[in-house]
Amino acid sequence: MDSSAYKIYHIHGLDSRKMLEDYLSCNQGMVFEEDFLKFPIQNFIDTFKSGDIKGDVLIDISLGSFIHHLYSASEFFKHTIVLKVKDRCIMELKRWVDTRTGAFDWCHAAQLHVDIEGNSDELQHKQCEVRSALQHVVKCDIKKENMTEPIDLPPADCIISAWLLEAISKDKDDYVRNLRKFSKLLKPGGHLILVGSLGATYFKIYKEKFYFLTYDEEFVRGVLVAEGFAIDHCNVCRRTVESDLVDYKYVIFIAAHKEK
Repeated sequence: MDSSAYKIYHIHGLDSRKMLEDYLSCNQGMVFEEDFLKFPIQNFIDTFKSGDIKGDVLIDISLGSFIHHLYSASEFFKHTIVLKVKDRCIMELKRWVDTRTGAFDWCHAAQLHVDIEGNSDELQHKQCEVRSALQHVVKCDIKKENMTEPIDLPPADCIISAWLLEAISKDKDDYVRNLRKFSKLLKPGGHLILVGSLGATYFKIYKEKFYFLTYDEEFVRGVLVAEGFAIDHCNVCRRTVESDLVDYKYVIFIAAHKEK
């Protein structure tokens, strides 16, 4: 698919609140609960409950203002650093962190976490825990080799990236280059967790179509191995809903660690 036919997330920007409402809210008519909320949340819980992935620094670099994947991760790291490409996404995230009027309501995501974990009485604690963790939000420029220049980040024990690589990579070679930039932020032996949509070509905000790189499970597995990662866990979920907002075929969750 020609990327010039659609808008590009990191170039044109988007309405981050509309994205949350259409893809991750509890609003009536939001059809992606199973694929974009429950599936990633269950996999994050399963991945972190072993206790093998933990440390000082977690870096998250994900699409839009998504945070639902961080409910499982925050308790395992001393510091969480969130990198965002667009100012609007930073503003949306900080509005929630600071509990400002009009902030997006993530209670349904927190509720899913505590229900799956069997700790329903810890809902308020979970919300406070994530807000406390999300104090370091840094704007990044994915066109630069050091994305946070002039800031040098501490090496991360874990990097999480949800739905970003396919939104910023114009082709598969570009995907590899961007993944390599992410990898440079990791300590040797550090962990990388990717969530993405397989077989997609676009996603929509209002009537505007944004580009998604089309790739499959074999491709991302091959790239990770070629870049020095060992794959620890991979789970793929077939699409469960019909919607013209996005044309993915599967959702993938893949966790790996850096061997070299």
